Amino acid sequence: MAHEMSLASAPARAIGLERAKAVSWYVWFSALAVTSTVVGLYWDISWHMSIGRDTFWTPAHLCIHFGAIVAGISSTYLILATTFGKNGHRRDSAVRVWGFYGPLGAFVSLWGGLAMLTSAPFDDWWHNAFGLDVQIMSPPHVLLIAGIFVLGLGGLFLIVAEMNRAGSEEREKLNRIFLYVGCMLMILILMLISEYATYTYSHSAIYYRVLALAMPPVLVGIARASGYKWAATKVACTYFAIWVLALWFVPLIPAEPKLGPVYTRITHLVPLEFPVLLFVGAAAMDFLLDRFDSRNKWLQAVVAGVGFVALMVLVEWPMGTFMVSPLAENRLFGTGYYPYMQRPSDYHFSHEFSYWEKTPLGFWFGMAIAVVAAIVTARIGLAWGDWMRRVKR
Repeated sequence: MAHEMSLASAPARAIGLERAKAVSWYVWFSALAVTSTVVGLYWDISWHMSIGRDTFWTPAHLCIHFGAIVAGISSTYLILATTFGKNGHRRDSAVRVWGFYGPLGAFVSLWGGLAMLTSAPFDDWWHNAFGLDVQIMSPPHVLLIAGIFVLGLGGLFLIVAEMNRAGSEEREKLNRIFLYVGCMLMILILMLISEYATYTYSHSAIYYRVLALAMPPVLVGIARASGYKWAATKVACTYFAIWVLALWFVPLIPAEPKLGPVYTRITHLVPLEFPVLLFVGAAAMDFLLDRFDSRNKWLQAVVAGVGFVALMVLVEWPMGTFMVSPLAENRLFGTGYYPYMQRPSDYHFSHEFSYWEKTPLGFWFGMAIAVVAAIVTARIGLAWGDWMRRVKR
């Protein structure tokens, strides 16, 4: 009889194990939300350069806010189900905020989504009151950007908590999704700093200073939390592939300006610039952090930060020389695209270097700041990654 019961319960155990290995629906929703938001933001920037018309109902805006809605609905459901549901196990792996229970990532994503949705009517009012500006740092845009960033962080926290509680097989699946969401967060940051991370500045210290401030904390933190070998390199390679595909395929979408004055005739969407070769700097940090894994954290940050800046200068300096040359004016590298508001007499600015620092001393001082910034942000990335490794709620 016991043998028969064991055989009868075997399928049930197999089903239970299979369910245990499945990735939770809200993990996929987090990935969908951040993807929709990042795609919408890229689309919105391209829309401003190609069409110029700016209303709440543009497809790019709807794509951005669809991500906020997905994150808001899934996070709200998860919090209410944890608070009022009968699953005690779910409550045990939750945090308490204002009397409600839920995963930390759900609360963070919900706050980000609410900030994004709040920015929509604020932005519409702002444009009606002050005109159709394209300023990144207008108050409604700042609120939107903060909301997008917080939403992305919430997705990371939600996934890493699941990952830290999972068995080995499920952890592998979750780790891949975690790296993907981390890549989306990195793409978001790169779009926000694109004004300075442009190849015309690649012979100026500002270029490396901005990259040193923005990239090491994300790459090191995600790699540290992941535990994968060469994790930062994988994230940077994924970013490169996604960004270069956008460069090649976005111009296939027809578009024309709807807001004057029009100085350059546009017949298609204008893409963003060729991606930064971040995988080189990421590989340097992966290699050095692995070699110095047992050493003091500040020593790890020093070698990783110095290695990142050195390798980025080594590849981006000559790459910048190539990108401003006529050899890059083709579909492959995309330096022949201009926004509709750019005068033909100004095209040459896209094919020559701009120098942020006016003296050699200013340049070297700026590079010293870049190195120090990379060291400090790499150390922040190590601390953030170690913290995420402990997150289970």
